[in-house]
Amino acid sequence: MNGSIVESDTGRTFARLGSLADATRSRLLLILEGQEFTVSELCTVLQLPQSTVSRHLKLLMDDGWLTSTPDGTSRRYRMAHRELDDDARALWSLVRGQIADLPAPHQDVLRARVVVSERRTRSQDFFAETAAAWDEVRREMFGERADLQALLGLLDNDWVVGDLGCGTGRIAESLAPFVGKVIAVDSSREMLGAARDRLRDLNKVEVREGQIEAPPIADGELDAAIVFLVLHHVVAPEEALLEIGRVVRPGGRVLVADMTPHDRLHYRNDMGHAWLGFSPEQIAGWLEQAGFEHINYRELTPDPEATGPVLFAASARRAG
Repeated sequence: MNGSIVESDTGRTFARLGSLADATRSRLLLILEGQEFTVSELCTVLQLPQSTVSRHLKLLMDDGWLTSTPDGTSRRYRMAHRELDDDARALWSLVRGQIADLPAPHQDVLRARVVVSERRTRSQDFFAETAAAWDEVRREMFGERADLQALLGLLDNDWVVGDLGCGTGRIAESLAPFVGKVIAVDSSREMLGAARDRLRDLNKVEVREGQIEAPPIADGELDAAIVFLVLHHVVAPEEALLEIGRVVRPGGRVLVADMTPHDRLHYRNDMGHAWLGFSPEQIAGWLEQAGFEHINYRELTPDPEATGPVLFAASARRAG
């Protein structure tokens, strides 16, 4: 058994020696130890045909010197730093010291810098030409507010988040991929039915029926609570926020988003609104009574196509 292990280690060592014995492969490793390059870029750097570069890359890949990642229809290659053991690193350090100052590798390094510089120039030229229209270009490519969806990645993936007054479950659906669990609560059975239909395939979302003034959530069960366009329907918002203070753990967060004060009286009759928006003083006072601190109330930039009042977002942290 020990003899087999020794033979295996010896074979791997000779394979690595063979890889580095070729000057072209050593030059490739020198280029790829600090930067990723495609085959076509490496052809430019080494001034060699693609067939030659590809053949040497394959040998280096087979012997574990390189890793590669897809880049469209091409691939980017780089030295496999993390995968190399101590013997391989020592061998490369020895070879590198012998070749780094030779004329050909030195020329390679200079040409590699030019290739990287041209990448930056192409990117800078693109943005210089499209700066005025960049928002429209990005919208056409990725949608209206892909940035907001990406920002959900800032949430802790272990958090339990409450979507209180979840409605049809749109926010819970957006949150679920980024957190440990979402508890979606609503008092309307019709809304909950729509939410369950939407969320049925998301095993990290738990839908519960209950009032926001008495959410069916244990004390301190939530790391964060979201109350989005709900508070204006609540007869006693201060009581709802007191309950939210109960279910959010010390140090946890709350986010309230709703309408700023407005005079659209028909909202009361047409949509059952109990409140015509909320001022910063109202929200801050209720949150403080509920045990929250570091309150931040900000009016949101209105969507030009929106017909409703301006919204605000108020965030705070549960005092510990």
